[in-house]
Amino acid sequence: MRLRLLIADDHPIVRDGLRAALGGEPDMEVVGEAADGEQAVRLAAELRPDVVLMDLRMPGMDGVSAIRELAGTGPRVLVLTTFDTDVLPALEAGASGYLLKDASPDELARAVRATHEGETVLAPSVAGRLASDLRRPTRGRLSKRELEVLRLVAGGATNKEAAADLFISEASVKTHLLHVYAKLDVRDRASAVAEAYRRGLLNG
Repeated sequence: MRLRLLIADDHPIVRDGLRAALGGEPDMEVVGEAADGEQAVRLAAELRPDVVLMDLRMPGMDGVSAIRELAGTGPRVLVLTTFDTDVLPALEAGASGYLLKDASPDELARAVRATHEGETVLAPSVAGRLASDLRRPTRGRLSKRELEVLRLVAGGATNKEAAADLFISEASVKTHLLHVYAKLDVRDRASAVAEAYRRGLLNG
């Protein structure tokens, strides 16, 4: 089964480029294209993609509003945009990751696969901005809930499994993990677990 992709961007040349770059991947299939957020929401319901590549700044319904509409409906959303200034709103709306349009085709393909598998994908500059956006006084000190989530992740739990175990939403688990990444200065789950063990946060 190939990954089903929906591309949402208001520039036809960008959509054409993404279709050419990802459509050539043997495990991916571009099933539709949308020029704005409203069309993206409608096509996602019709075409049932696995991953939606979402630009944020589009006419009519913008990307963040579309992500809110899509949250919990099935597809995972990977933001692909020019700007790194809308990171928190997009992630809090339910996006699974945030890449910039200067990503290489290989980086983009890897990010799509990781997004489909439930990973949170952040471009390096985006991770840095996210860290600076979060409150610095608490940096490095994980809350009780963040530690609970991290312990489950260290044990191999997916976001969905951690959410069920803690009786919270999958989106809440994702938000807690993003805070963990920022506080520990890491960019992914494996690095967060390794750094937490290095600091003695998961020992005992």
